[in-house]
Amino acid sequence: MTPSSLHLWRLGVWALLAACVLPAVAQNTAQPTPPPADALPAAVTAALAQARVPVSALSALVVDATDPGKTHLSHRADVPVNPASVMKLVTTYAALDLLGSAHTWNTPVYTDGPVTGGVLQGNLYLHGAGDPKLVTERLWLLMRRVQGLGIRRIAGDIVLDRRAFQLPPTDPGAFDGELLRPYNAAPDALLINFKSLLMTFTPDPANGVAQVVVEPPLGGVGLPTSVPLAPAGTACGDWRGGLKADFADPLRIRLNGAYPASCAERTWPVAYAAPERFAERAVLGMWQAVGGQLDGQVRDGAVPAGLSPRLVMPSVTLGEVVRDVNKFSNNVMAQHLLLSLALNTGNGPATFEAARQRVAPWWRERMGPDVPLPELDNGAGLSRNARATAQALAQLLRVAYATGQMPELMASLPLSGHDGTLRRSQNAVGLAHLKTGSLNDVSALAGYVHGPRGQRLVLVAIVNHPNAGAARPALQALVGWAAGVGR
Repeated sequence: MTPSSLHLWRLGVWALLAACVLPAVAQNTAQPTPPPADALPAAVTAALAQARVPVSALSALVVDATDPGKTHLSHRADVPVNPASVMKLVTTYAALDLLGSAHTWNTPVYTDGPVTGGVLQGNLYLHGAGDPKLVTERLWLLMRRVQGLGIRRIAGDIVLDRRAFQLPPTDPGAFDGELLRPYNAAPDALLINFKSLLMTFTPDPANGVAQVVVEPPLGGVGLPTSVPLAPAGTACGDWRGGLKADFADPLRIRLNGAYPASCAERTWPVAYAAPERFAERAVLGMWQAVGGQLDGQVRDGAVPAGLSPRLVMPSVTLGEVVRDVNKFSNNVMAQHLLLSLALNTGNGPATFEAARQRVAPWWRERMGPDVPLPELDNGAGLSRNARATAQALAQLLRVAYATGQMPELMASLPLSGHDGTLRRSQNAVGLAHLKTGSLNDVSALAGYVHGPRGQRLVLVAIVNHPNAGAARPALQALVGWAAGVGR
C-alpha cells in the first residue's frame, strides 16, 4: 500500500467511526424539545390524571424572568382563579415597593400624670399602630421599657388605643370552623402574639409530669403548669388529642389527659377562645410578670389629645415581616401589610377598602393597564372571593425581578426542600423559590425556578378543584420540567 493510499484508508476509517459515534454523542447530549407553549408536559398530565384532576382545573404559566416575550408554557393563564396564599405575593411586593423594606411600625406609650416614688399618678396609654409582630418577647421588652420610665405601679388604668384599624366584627371560625387555629386570627391595631398562646410541653419523668409553659402570660386566666405523663411506652402519635384540652372557658384552660414522654419537648400554638379580650389579658399578664402593679384595669380607650409620647416601641422591619409572611404563610401578618398601605393617608382609620384603593393605581402603573388587577379581598388569600390570573401573578414576578426589591422578595419565598412551607418539597433542594397556596379546593405555587447556568424562570401554577390537594405532585413535576427548560 502506497503512502497516499494508506492516508486515504485512514481517512475512510475515521469517517466510518464518525458516522457511528457522532450520532450517538448527539443523542446523549441533545436536549428534549419543549412542547408547544399551550401543551402541558407529559409528567404533569400524568400526575393530574393520577390525582383525578382534569387539565381544565389547572392554570399555569412559565416565562423567562427577564425576557417578556419568551413564554415556555401557557395553559389557561388568563382565567381568574382562587390563588389561595399565593395572593400574598401581591400584598408583600406592594408593601415592599410602596413602603420600603426598612419601614417599621411604631407603638407609642403615653402617660397623663406624674411619676412619684415609682407610682404613675394617672393612666398609661398604649397606642396600637398596626405592628404585625408584637410577639411575646417584644411585649416583655415594651413592659420593661415602661419600667425604665421609673414606673413600678400604675394608680390608674392601662388604656389600649386600637382605633388605627376600622374593621367589622369577625368570627374567627367563620372561614372553616377552626376557631382555635392561629391562621384564622383577625387583624388588630394592637395585635399581640397573633392573638394566640404557645404551649410548651417538657417531660419531667422524675415527677411523673410534663411541665407546661404558656406564653404570653394572661392576666386573670388560669393556665396549666403541668400535665401527667402517659404510661411508659405510650407512643407519641396523636399527642394533642391525648391531652384532652378544654378551651371552652376563656378564663381557665384545662388539660384533662396525659402527655407521652416519648414525644420529648413539643409546642402547640392555639388561638385564644376570646380573641377580642386577648390584648388586655396579655398586657395585664405581662405587666404583672415583670413585677408591675396596677390599681385600675386594662381597658380600651383613646389617647387624650395633646399628650406627647413618653417612649416609642419600634417594630422589626418590613423586610423581616415579609419574610415571615411568605416563608410561613402568616395570614394575619399579610392582612396587616395590606391595611398598613391605608395608614397615615389622611383618610381616617385604615380599612381593607381604602387599602385596595391604594393598590389599584400602583398596580396599573407597575404592571400596565392591560394586566388585570387581582381581587385582593383581605390580601392574605384566606378567602373564597379572592381571584387572580396566572398572567397577572407572572407579570408581578417579572416586574419585581427587575427592581431593587427583588432580593428581598425572592429571599422571602420558601426554598424548595429547605425551609418554610417547602421544606418537605420533593423537588431538589434549592431548585426554586416559590410561594405556596393551599385551601380545601386550591393548590398553588408561584415564584422563581433556577436553571443550571443561572437562568431564572417565572412559574405560576394553580389548581382549583375538590381534589386539589392530591394534585401537588403535578405542580412539583411542572417545577422540575421548568428547571430543565433553559439547559
